[in-house]
Amino acid sequence: QGALVESGGGVVQPGGSLRLSCKARGMITSVFNPSHFGWYRQAPGRQRELVASISNTGNTNYTDSVMGRFTISRDNARKSVALQMNSLKPEDTAVYYCSRWLGSQTYWGQGTQVTVSS
Repeated sequence: QGALVESGGGVVQPGGSLRLSCKARGMITSVFNPSHFGWYRQAPGRQRELVASISNTGNTNYTDSVMGRFTISRDNARKSVALQMNSLKPEDTAVYYCSRWLGSQTYWGQGTQVTVSS
């Protein structure tokens, strides 16, 4: 099935930007292309929440708190999914996880830390 590997996290000041990348390593095209992807985040003491998702046809959805600031995209040729995060706020601080689902199965990456602090 391959593995989801996130990168791009780090520390940024409020108002700054980060771009997270999720690469599906070892995944064949016939598995990647029909899959739906999402970015979740989990802050300390809080439940994991879905931030953005993109379907296998490119339809996107965002949670209200990131609407207009975050953009999710996918590149089927490179088997990767990205999350562009602009105008970051301290409340965006969390571990961000890439997720893939196909049918009833859900797969997770290991997560990447995003810290927004002055």
